[in-house]
Amino acid sequence: MKKNDRLSAADRTQPADERSLFKDLAPQDTPLPGASPATEEAHYLGHRDRLRTRYREHGDGALADYEILEMLLFRLIPRKDTKPIAKALLARFGTLAGVFGAPLALLQEVKGIGETVALDLKLVSTIGHRTLKSELRKKHVLSSWSAVVEYCHAAMAYETKEQFRILFLDKRNTLIADEVQQTGTIDHTPVYPREVVKRALELSATALVLAHNHPSGDPTPSRADIDMTKQIVETAKPLGIAVHDHIIIGKDGHVSMKGLRLF
Repeated sequence: MKKNDRLSAADRTQPADERSLFKDLAPQDTPLPGASPATEEAHYLGHRDRLRTRYREHGDGALADYEILEMLLFRLIPRKDTKPIAKALLARFGTLAGVFGAPLALLQEVKGIGETVALDLKLVSTIGHRTLKSELRKKHVLSSWSAVVEYCHAAMAYETKEQFRILFLDKRNTLIADEVQQTGTIDHTPVYPREVVKRALELSATALVLAHNHPSGDPTPSRADIDMTKQIVETAKPLGIAVHDHIIIGKDGHVSMKGLRLF
């Protein structure tokens, strides 16, 4: 068999997991002191097998947050011990939600995380957001309020700038559209009530849920938040458009302005 034929046959063979990558590639990582490259390789491959077994047999409840993150990093960084990287990510961003919500530039400040891995982590975050949104579309929004809050928190809590988001609802209070209308600075977002109502009319929406984030982490409404909400309510009401709530999202919680009777 010719050399090129042998390469073609190898290319058609799909590895069961990332361990096969080690067979033909020279080790590039520095081994532990006193350990040979083969010993170092066996060290973290054996650890990966043990984590997989625990997850398979006992589910995610058997693993700490850093171990869940570590298992994801197995595929993204196949030739390194990913436990230190997983722990460094959690030390920097606090929680799994904080890791996946972190901006690309900040993720890459963690040793061991390059642009490709950072993008893959953000992809996981996007999948989570889309999953929550797809579930929300199937439900009556007012009877699924916890799902609304969960979705808004996942989408906005870790943004570094204020976003003003609108959920447009039909007469059955099901979701028509979810849009970020404005993005502002770290502590201010310009919102124009006429533009909000204009977009609602374009979508034939009869109700709105407003949401915006406070990057500071504190969801307490400001006087500007209260005044702006009242202006939108007053502009929308004559046109038959109701504002069900304005939710303010912080990293560790949320505030319902309707619940506080602020409008």
